Amino acid sequence: MSAETKTPSSTLKARLPRGLVDRDADELAATDRMLAAIRQSYALHGFEAVETPLIEYTEALGKFLPDLDRPNEGVFSFQDDDEAWMSLRYDLTAPLARYVAQNYDALPKPYRSYRVGQVFRNEKPGPGRFRQFTQFDADTVGSASVAADAEMCVMAATTLERLGIGRGDYRIKVNNRKVLDGVMEAAGLGGPDQTDRRLTVLRAIDKLDRLGREGVQALLGPGRKDDSGDFTKGAMLDGGATADETLANLSRVVAGSTRGGEGVAELTAITTLVAATGLGDDQVVLDPSVVRGLEYYTGPVFEADLSFTVPGEDGRPVRFGSVGGGGRYDGLVARFRSDPVPATGFSIGVSRLFAALKAVASPVVAGTNRVGPVVVLVLDRDELPHYQRLVTQLRMAGLAAELYLGGAGMNAQLKYADKRGSLCAVIQGSNERQAEGGAQVMIRDLVLGAELAKSTKDRADYLQLRQKAQFPVLASGLVEAVRAVLARHSAGGAPA
Repeated sequence: MSAETKTPSSTLKARLPRGLVDRDADELAATDRMLAAIRQSYALHGFEAVETPLIEYTEALGKFLPDLDRPNEGVFSFQDDDEAWMSLRYDLTAPLARYVAQNYDALPKPYRSYRVGQVFRNEKPGPGRFRQFTQFDADTVGSASVAADAEMCVMAATTLERLGIGRGDYRIKVNNRKVLDGVMEAAGLGGPDQTDRRLTVLRAIDKLDRLGREGVQALLGPGRKDDSGDFTKGAMLDGGATADETLANLSRVVAGSTRGGEGVAELTAITTLVAATGLGDDQVVLDPSVVRGLEYYTGPVFEADLSFTVPGEDGRPVRFGSVGGGGRYDGLVARFRSDPVPATGFSIGVSRLFAALKAVASPVVAGTNRVGPVVVLVLDRDELPHYQRLVTQLRMAGLAAELYLGGAGMNAQLKYADKRGSLCAVIQGSNERQAEGGAQVMIRDLVLGAELAKSTKDRADYLQLRQKAQFPVLASGLVEAVRAVLARHSAGGAPA
């Protein structure tokens, strides 16, 4: 057996790590269109782009500070050569807080920015739970005004509609951490001596691990009966038929709590500001059951919830649910500074929103078939420099073009161009190069070529179709001829 021969045992098994996914070119192209629409929406609201690295010092992430020799709970971490712990970011908010604190004096205040990028969670993967995924965030740092929170709700609603989620298929649900604190006070869990018990309750609500969302909503509302039959009285945070009814219910529940009263006042202001934009209370709605990030959110919290149904894993219809959320986090930037820095933001889960847009057949992600590049075939290997000049000519004219670099013959090269999604191929053999009257190229319309292959010679337009499917032009007219074929199929010069 030669040294080059591999035994079955020496061949690596191609496998993807758990909790990660591969994405093909069609999905990437559709995702890019979705992200472009979100960027346009955020820019329309006056937010500017910023980018932070994938890696931060572990201590800067805040939520997962190292309490052992290795900070491996929730994040992927490693030790630098100076023995400092570093981690892959688990969200885009903590890096923003570090960036703002580091560049505070140079930034305009309030600082309005958006970011899109991959984040990483060192958690057990499961259905719909990945270790690497993309988020798209927008934040306003440096404004304590409740108008900044209202703007996040409005921008979330208008962005969903721009993406093709129709009115009635979504709701931006709003609650306030201060209202929940008011409920804790009314339940006798207020004050500094009750901090641990209060956080235990809030964490239980936030994680939803044991009861699930329906169980938590029941506890925040009329109450819940567990499996043993015991009934636990709820907080009676009932949502009313209108925003005014909901506010009245909340005011009653938090009566006597200063912090709870502040929360109700902020929700009242958000309702008024949202109404001033023309959005209805079926688009941005007060919902006391919304619970998010209660360890670091300090005021209003919001969630983008999609109400339409999709088939579940068992084939039964299930409500699509949340595709993003956010809230006010006035304490996060202050970790790096001695003075408080108010902030509020909204985050979109890109993969989940992409799945939602596919479910409603949004035109933003529909028609994911890409237009591949023009393929210049290579029929004479000794003439590669000449073929390279042809493909360069197309590229210089702004047309996406590719020189075939494989070793197959002409028919296989045309099949390759079909597989690439190309609309047009350029063919030149020795006969075309040496044609009387000047060098020529053959232009192959691959769309009409496929139609021709399926047709019969009995068609009245067969000859005309064949002439359009493949025709010679002078090499000097290459660009114009290719443009004509692409225009025939409404394609631009660059692939999607």
